Amino acid sequence: MPASPEFDPLPATVAALRRAGCVFAEEEARLLLAAAGTPEELAELVRRRAAGLPLEVLLGWAEFCGVRVAVEPGVFVPRRRTEFLVRQAVARARPGSVVLDLCCGTGALGMAMAAAVGGLELHAADIDPVALRCAARNLAPVGGQVYAGDLYDALPGALRGRIEILVANAPYVPTGAIELMPPEARLHEPRIALDGGPDGVEVHRRVAAGAPRWLAPGGCLLIETGEEQAVHTVAAMTAAGLASHTVHSEEWSCTVAVGTLSVVGT
Repeated sequence: MPASPEFDPLPATVAALRRAGCVFAEEEARLLLAAAGTPEELAELVRRRAAGLPLEVLLGWAEFCGVRVAVEPGVFVPRRRTEFLVRQAVARARPGSVVLDLCCGTGALGMAMAAAVGGLELHAADIDPVALRCAARNLAPVGGQVYAGDLYDALPGALRGRIEILVANAPYVPTGAIELMPPEARLHEPRIALDGGPDGVEVHRRVAAGAPRWLAPGGCLLIETGEEQAVHTVAAMTAAGLASHTVHSEEWSCTVAVGTLSVVGT
């Protein structure tokens, strides 16, 4: 919403967001002003943001790895720290690589990888209907295929043994810690995208256990994990027969477990 010569709504919007506890109030105010067509729309956006709705949901998009990812109410919003996972995956990709974004949510990981590496054969899967709708919208322009189902049950058999890079930002918050999460996540994102079971690694174990049947020889599984959960995520990969290790970034506050399927004869 452009400011009129008589009245600049920015200061009042910044003040309202600061009162609501928004840390980046000025940046958010500018984005909300750009999204609002009228003073009434701006007031409603500010009211909903102050009530705790994620900024990205109000805007309809999230910035991730330099691309705009479409989001809808009730979907898991991609986190900036997950850009480190994308960087690790991109470093292992090449044009033509077969990539699977498992537990894909909005499809942000696959979308970002496709923007960084041309010509990927991109696949994505999730069980949540809202996530699948967003993923289809985000991945269609880059030729990605989206499947509905529980982990590998969603995939076509033709992918078995062909996946070169398997990325998963699967849930890793321990069930008992969900109530300690910020309200933006706890109240407005699907629990299935947050709850990693009693120790946070329940889904990681399932992902790791199934990966060898779907990875190509030499293929990699990359899972974002928590610092406390990392040892268990790596153990799950090792138990599945993958050569496993972790990489960590202080800058991104992110840990990634990496498991590689050996090439036969090596």
